[in-house]
Amino acid sequence: MWNRIAGLILRNRILLLVVVGLVTSFMAYKAQFVEMSYTYAALLPDDDPASIEYEKFKNTFGQEGNMMFFAVQDPDFYELDKFNDWIALGDSLNSLDGIDAVVSIAHTWNINKNKKQKRFEFGTIFPHKVKTQAELDSLAAIAEALPFYHGSLINKESNTYLMGITVNAKIINSKAREPMVAKVREITDAFTEKYGLNMKYSGLPYIRVVTAQMIKGEMNMFIYLSLLVTAVILFMFFRSFKVVFFCMLVVGLSVIWAVGSMVLFDYKITLLTAMLPPLLVVIGIPNSVFLINKYHGEYIRHNNKIKALQRVVAKIGNATFLTNLTTASGFATFIVTSSQILKEFGVIAALNIMVVFVLSLLLIPIIFSFLAPPDQKATKHLDNKMTVWFVGKLEKIVLSHRSLVYAVAITLLVLGGYGISKIKSTGYMVDDLPHDNEIYQDLKFFEKNMDGIMPLEVMVETRKKAGVLKTSTLKRLNKLNDSLRAYPEISGSVSVVEAAKFANQAYFNGKEKYYKLPSNQTKDIILSYLAKAETGADSKVLETFVDSTQSITRMSFRMKDIGTTRMAEMEKTILGHVNEIFPKDKYTVHVTGSSIVFFKGTQYLIKNLFLSLALAIFLIASFMAWMFSSKRMVMVALIPNLLPLIVTAALMGYFGIPIKASTILVFSIAFGISVDDTIHYLAKYRQELKATNWSIRSSVVLALRETGQSMMYTSIILFFGFSIFALSEFGGTVSLGVLVSITLLSAMLSNLVLLPSLLLTLEKAITNRSFKEPLLQIFDEEEDIELGDLRIAVIENKEEEKESAAS
Repeated sequence: MWNRIAGLILRNRILLLVVVGLVTSFMAYKAQFVEMSYTYAALLPDDDPASIEYEKFKNTFGQEGNMMFFAVQDPDFYELDKFNDWIALGDSLNSLDGIDAVVSIAHTWNINKNKKQKRFEFGTIFPHKVKTQAELDSLAAIAEALPFYHGSLINKESNTYLMGITVNAKIINSKAREPMVAKVREITDAFTEKYGLNMKYSGLPYIRVVTAQMIKGEMNMFIYLSLLVTAVILFMFFRSFKVVFFCMLVVGLSVIWAVGSMVLFDYKITLLTAMLPPLLVVIGIPNSVFLINKYHGEYIRHNNKIKALQRVVAKIGNATFLTNLTTASGFATFIVTSSQILKEFGVIAALNIMVVFVLSLLLIPIIFSFLAPPDQKATKHLDNKMTVWFVGKLEKIVLSHRSLVYAVAITLLVLGGYGISKIKSTGYMVDDLPHDNEIYQDLKFFEKNMDGIMPLEVMVETRKKAGVLKTSTLKRLNKLNDSLRAYPEISGSVSVVEAAKFANQAYFNGKEKYYKLPSNQTKDIILSYLAKAETGADSKVLETFVDSTQSITRMSFRMKDIGTTRMAEMEKTILGHVNEIFPKDKYTVHVTGSSIVFFKGTQYLIKNLFLSLALAIFLIASFMAWMFSSKRMVMVALIPNLLPLIVTAALMGYFGIPIKASTILVFSIAFGISVDDTIHYLAKYRQELKATNWSIRSSVVLALRETGQSMMYTSIILFFGFSIFALSEFGGTVSLGVLVSITLLSAMLSNLVLLPSLLLTLEKAITNRSFKEPLLQIFDEEEDIELGDLRIAVIENKEEEKESAAS
């Protein structure tokens, strides 16, 4: 089959180049329309209970997690000019498109009792401009005497003052939020520069915008870096600008196809898909290395360019196809997860890895068929003294020191098991960012001074109209609030309970000691005062926390980014308090919010990624069984590739790298790539079995000599190619780069030493008849297929005719 494919490619060179050119032009046109993703990547499936509860909450009370916060720490905050500029700052922000509301201590409301008319009157505490310092001091004393705002807008102990802006739901999930956030920064920076203050920024909208901008910048950087690094390494190996250029051309076209396919699938750039272009460069180069190495080796053998190119496709086409198929399978397993971001990553990665294979198989033979045959300088790399020496050392180890090889492998296995036992599983909302990053530092500032910013919502259904305002319900809500605020990870709530306390304080003429729930005697009076209240447009407190039937209410807490491990403990604690305080026969309580959804999503993702790893191993083993028709050979072939995964997992345990969504990705990706070396080695080993009359020892050595160099070249390219991701600002990307690099380097050594050792030790037990006569045939080096030779002759005649015409 592969011999026919080789003839087809070489006989239709011009047509295939035109087709590739046209498709590439179309993909390049589509690629210009690719967009960044501005929506929160949902990790949970829609039918998950946590997702259902979160959607129910949003349908009742609207979007949460859409507030952007900024704060200053200033003991002289209440200076007249500065405070007036703070008021003006809030007013300027409120006028921006996409900002629904602004809250700060300067934009607060107070409740005043009109005893004569027996009603409450809502009004702003501060005017748009305070005239004198004395007036400001008086109003500031009133504002700071209202516990309703303590911990949410001010922290008197640390002199911290917060301003929050509510971002419109339409803006928050569109590219319009980038210029909006830029304008917010422009306005706030003008204020801080004027007074020499250090503004701290946080909130989910802000974090998402800044990280999206970082992703966009890193994507371009890694594309250029991957091209540069692989080009330098290729030149060091081949010492040929021509080889480097055409290898870069192949992977460059694959990048264009990848970005274009994202547009065709209506996918947007996320943290994961942003890594695909440089990944394709790194993963795609080994195809060209194997093909060119084989071409040079075949040309030296019989000095016939077209025949050499035909044999390149015929001999290693199937092995290269299977290596790409296994690599694609490692990525494709992410499709089975219910996470949309992983599905998109898996689809685009798997599809375009096979695209790289097709482009390599087409373009390398076609391009080199038009070029002059390789001269002695071009093929000199095949006799590289360093690689020959290194392969020779490996050969000596395999033949004479197999006991040492097994001892080292067993030692690594034991140490690996212990290291794996030390692995912890946790994830943080911003743990992909380094601790010196501004976003991380600002988040920690808010956690220290304002009890964090991660939304935690408790939605209580009373199942009765106006049930929320019953004294018994208010007391239960208050008890839950007091119970949860005792934990340092959780802030006090903003809820109807706090509004009721605020109203009670107002009824008793603003005295701070009356900031508590109304008694049974005063509750009805206060409700009657509220019913007749004169309110402003922004003072509808109850509407924010109670539904229209007054049967459902929310309690809005804020949490610190405590990690999924601690969050699992806290969820049990919260639910324990909920079940104790609210009888299930009278109340239905939902604990939800972005913090819960993130925690549940991370847990779900880790579980699914372990399943995808198991699926990747099963699929790749099945492909190898299909190729080699020997279950025992497949079992032996998996050992050298599973050992590096164990070593990598152990290193994570020893160095305190936790299992989380970004690090668990490593294993499926690395396994899919590392098994490529095994396939190339076993394919060559099987060829040598026929050539050496089934001499296992000779076949092992000859296969090691021929594939060893290509395996070294590709592994070094992959090692340094993945290492560039260590320059990322995202911890997950750094972990992916470093851990995959280590895994692939150890996999190369394992496949060059442990695999041949196992073949020699087990010999007849695994090299049985089914392996000798596989389902998927490999072209025999010693056989010339008549049809293939006829096609070669036709092509050679055409080449000679062209040369004669040119002369």
